[in-house]
This record gives sequence, C-alpha cells and structure tokens, in this order.
Amino acid sequence: MTPASSSAAEVSPTRSPRTVRRRLAMLLALVFGLTLLPATPAAAHTTEQPYLYVFVTESGIDGRAELAIGDVDDVLGLDMSGDDIAIETTLRDNADVLYQYLADHMAISTADGDREIEFGAVDLFREGSTDLAFAVIQYTAGDHDMPPQTIDVRFDPFFDEVDGRDGLLLIDGGFELGEFALGKETLVNVNADERTKSIDLGADGRWGNFRSSISLGINHIATGPDHILFVLALLIPSVLVFTNRWEPVAGFGSGLWRVLKIATFFTVAHSITFTLAGMGWLPTPPAKIVESIIAISIAAAALHTLKPIVPNREWSLSFVFGLFHGMGFASLVSDLGVSRSSQLISLLGRNVGIEIGQVVVILLLFPGLYLLRRTPFYQPFVVVSSLALAAIALLWTVERLAEIDLGTDGLVDTFASLPRGYWLCVGFAVVAAGAYLWSQRNDRLLAVAEQAKH
Repeated sequence: MTPASSSAAEVSPTRSPRTVRRRLAMLLALVFGLTLLPATPAAAHTTEQPYLYVFVTESGIDGRAELAIGDVDDVLGLDMSGDDIAIETTLRDNADVLYQYLADHMAISTADGDREIEFGAVDLFREGSTDLAFAVIQYTAGDHDMPPQTIDVRFDPFFDEVDGRDGLLLIDGGFELGEFALGKETLVNVNADERTKSIDLGADGRWGNFRSSISLGINHIATGPDHILFVLALLIPSVLVFTNRWEPVAGFGSGLWRVLKIATFFTVAHSITFTLAGMGWLPTPPAKIVESIIAISIAAAALHTLKPIVPNREWSLSFVFGLFHGMGFASLVSDLGVSRSSQLISLLGRNVGIEIGQVVVILLLFPGLYLLRRTPFYQPFVVVSSLALAAIALLWTVERLAEIDLGTDGLVDTFASLPRGYWLCVGFAVVAAGAYLWSQRNDRLLAVAEQAKH
C-alpha cells in the first residue's frame, strides 16, 4: 500500500521480539487463567436442537424426546413464561398437545411394520441456571420377542417451522458378535433433507457415528458465524506482509503459505481444548465467558489488521484464541448420555467436519482477497471490513456478558447464512477480478513487498 493510504495500519517497525513474546504470554495467561474459574456442569444441550433417545432392549423399545421450550412456546403456542414450576405445570396440563405434535413428527418402524408409540410422563429439564430448558416426553414403542436387526426412525420436530432446525438421534442397543447387548450406541443427525434414518443394529455403529458427526461439525461451521468471522478477520491480512506498513505479498504461494499457517495453528489449538473439554478432562469457564472471549477474539483479530499486535505472526493469534474456540466446539458433545468411546468418536468426527467447513470458507474467500490485494481498493476494504468485524464482535461481547439481545445475530445472518453466504463469496471474487483488471489496464496495480516475512 502507498504510505498515504496505509496510515491507519502503520506501526513502528522496531517492535522487539521481547515485546511480542510478552504480549503473547499475557494472552496465554488470560486463556489458562480463565480455565481455572469454577466449572459449570456439563450440558447435554447448548442449542435448541431437539433430541430423540431410542433404547432398544431385548424385550422392547422405549425412550424420550427432548424439545426446547422456546420452540414449544413459538410453534405450539404454549406459554413458557414463569418459574420452572409454572412451566412444568403448563407442560403437563397440555401434555395432549405435546403428544399430538410428536405423533405427527416422529415414527419408529422395524421389519414387523410401524411401531405404535405411546407417550408417558412429561417433565421439564433445565441446563443449570441458563435460559435453555426442554420439555422431556417419555414414550414406549412396543414389545418384541427378538430384538430387530434394523430400525427406521423419523424425527423432524420444528424442522418446517424454524429455519435451519435439525435434530439428533441417540440409539442405544445392538448386536455384537451375534449377540444382542445394550450399550452399543449410535449417534445420527437428522435434518430437513434427511428426516428418516435407517439404523442397522448389527453394523459397526462407530463408523455411522463418525460420518454423522462429520455432518454435525460442518453444520456447526455453517450455523456458527462467530467462528467464520474469526477466520475471516485473520484471512484479510493473509495476502499482505508487514514491513513498516502493509504491502501485498509477492506471489500466490506466499499468501497461501500464510493462510495455511493460520489455519493449521487454529486447528491444532482448538483440537487440544475441543478434545480435553469435550471429554471432561479440562474444566471450562461458564459458557457465557467462553462465548464472550470468542467474540473478543474476532475484535482482536480485526483490530490487529489496523494496528498489528504480532505483525506477520497472525498464526500466533489463531493459536491463542483457537484454544477458546475449541472450548466452544466441545459443547457440541458434552454429556450426551453416551459412553466415553462414543464421545471420542463423535469428537473426532465433528473435528473433521469443522475443518472441512473451515477449508471451504478459505477456498471461497482467498482467491478474491488475493486478486484484490494489489488494487488501490484493498486498503479501504481492509479498514472498513476490519472496523465492521470489530463492531459486530463487540456487540456480541456485550450481548453475551449482559445476556441481552441487540439483534446482532439477525444482522450477521443477513450475509453469513447459507446459501446467501456462498453467493456473496462468488460475487466478491467477481468484483475483485474486475477491480484487478481495471487496475492493470490503468496501470494502478500496487508493487508487491520486496521481502515477504513469514
């Protein structure tokens, strides 16, 4: 960038390695200091995703459905205000409404045909002191002389009424070495496109768990804009190198190498805490603290572009804050009521899914950023986008700490939700290509950095 256009991003080029190390140490101290805060109980739910537990025994099938009271209120029109006693009373007084809705939105069948479902007790379950609570409806689905080899389950509550809503099936029971045994667990994701799943109780459930968990990980990136915005904030300067100001990297390989380092260190960091926290081996701070620091990480990454904290070492920021993002990811599998081995498989699958989603984001955005980097439009783009990302992140921070709604999610969803986000990325690449051709034709392309610092 020219000196006149890059003043917003300039800092003294004489920052010492000791200063950089000291700042990184302070960030690391913050990360690990907060992990020592009193841990909250592991949560079976961290979103309003409905669950269906299916217990297949040697004599019959039973289980429970768990529906978020927010959905029950919005879709079924039941008043879920008041304290927990009042809410539970309302749920029980309107049990027939819940029964009828579930009867229309779940079905279980085996080789003998559809199972007749009978619903039973209705209770309220709340995640600690949070606003997240669920109506729990018990059910039975008939008896049998011999356990079925396969079972088909349809489960789609609120899929049509709530955009993006999906659910999770947890099937317990199956055949091992030709004998039926409880404790063989299968985790399966259902969504608006795949509402019915056929589960082979004699197959290796671990592979099914792994594949389904990959889908859940991809979906988390698609529906978790805070993680996407963090990657975006670090991608913006990835096609630049800092000397005494930001300048375009010399070539495609240089920019790609910087991106790979950022993505790799982010992956390593969140994999560490994702696994440790997901397995319950690492005590985690309260959810609102973790989510707030994730929001702060976006602001820090965005403001780093305007006034670099660790110039040309963006990978260090991705590692430090990636530790907290991992804690956020870990909530996906916390205390699902499954065994340790099933949790490990689910953690691995979801981690792979998250990486796939992250790679897709990079592949969609990097070409446009690379083309735009040598145009006179990139510096204004950097300033405006960085300030916008920082503002969104600070609004998220306030919302999460104060537990209020300022409408930030709705604002972000207008451009980050799928498939709109894909089209915006394609449009950005087209505009960047046009800007590059215009700059080339008018001899306005900026010089690349003489020496890229990696």
